Amino acid sequence: MAVYSYAETFKSELLKKYARELTSFELTQSNPQIQFLNEQTIKLPTITLSGYKDHSRSAIGFNQGTISNDWIPKKLAFDRDVEFFIDPLDISETNLSISIANITNQFEEEQAIPEKDSYRFSKLYSDAVTYASNGAVVDTTSLTTANILDWIDTQSAVMDDAGVPTDGRVLYLTSAAKTLLKSASGITRTISVGGGSNSVNRNINRIDDMIIKSVPSGRFKTSYDFSDGCTPAAAAKQMNIMLIHPSCVVSRDRYSYINVFTPGHDSRTADKYIYQNRYFSDTFLLQTKAEGIAINVTA
Repeated sequence: MAVYSYAETFKSELLKKYARELTSFELTQSNPQIQFLNEQTIKLPTITLSGYKDHSRSAIGFNQGTISNDWIPKKLAFDRDVEFFIDPLDISETNLSISIANITNQFEEEQAIPEKDSYRFSKLYSDAVTYASNGAVVDTTSLTTANILDWIDTQSAVMDDAGVPTDGRVLYLTSAAKTLLKSASGITRTISVGGGSNSVNRNINRIDDMIIKSVPSGRFKTSYDFSDGCTPAAAAKQMNIMLIHPSCVVSRDRYSYINVFTPGHDSRTADKYIYQNRYFSDTFLLQTKAEGIAINVTA
C-alpha cells in the first residue's frame, strides 16, 4: 500500500496548461502583494489618502495629512473536490505517473479549467453588480456591428477618466461578439493575399492597447449551478464582453491536492486505485478599484 502525491509533480505542467487554456489566467497574476490572514481569509486593502495643501515657507514643518489604511477580510469559499476509483487493469505500476498524468490532463481540460473560468467570470459579474455605485459597469446594450466599437470606446473613456491604467487592459468576449468586432463599423482593414501560402489572417489580437481574448460562451454566463460539476444556472444571462484591468481583481488558488492511493488502502474500493483531486480558491473584485471593470450582458 502506498500514497503518491502529484500536486507538486504536476505543478509546472499545470501552470503551462493554464497559461495556454485558462482564459482567465491573467486575473491570477495581479496584486501579488495582497496577503492571506490565515489559510482561508485574504486581506483586501481600502487605503484612503488626503491630498496636498499649500506649503507655507514661514511655518515650521508640513501640513498634516490623513491616511486610512483599513483591510477588509474576505473568506475564500470555492472549495472543490472529486475522487475516482480506477481498476488496476487500467493502470500499470510501472506506468503509474503517466497514467495519472493522463487522467489529470483530461480532467483539467473537460472539467477543472472550464469550471475555473466559469466561476471567476460569474463571480466578477456578481461583484460588479454589488459595486455598481463604486464605478463598476454592467450594461445591457444590444450589440451590433454598428455600435460594438462605440461601446468599447465609451467604456474605455470612462476608465481613462477614472484613472484606470491603459496598459494591461483585457477585453474578454464571446466568439459571437468577436465576429461583430471583426466587421464593426469604423474599423478599416487591408487584407493582402500573397506569398507562397496565399493565406489570409483575419485574427484580431489587440485593439488600441487592449489584449483581446475569446471566451467560450458556456464559460461566460452570469451564474452557475456547481452542485455537480458546473452548469449554467436556470436564470443565467449571457455575458458578451468584459473589459477589465487585472489590477482591480484578486484571484487566488490557495490549495491544490492531487493524491493517488494504491489498492488495499480503502475498504470501499476493494482492489482499486483511488484518485483524489481538490482545489481551494476564490476571486474578488476590489471595491476601491471597481472602475476597472465593464460588462455587457444580453438583457
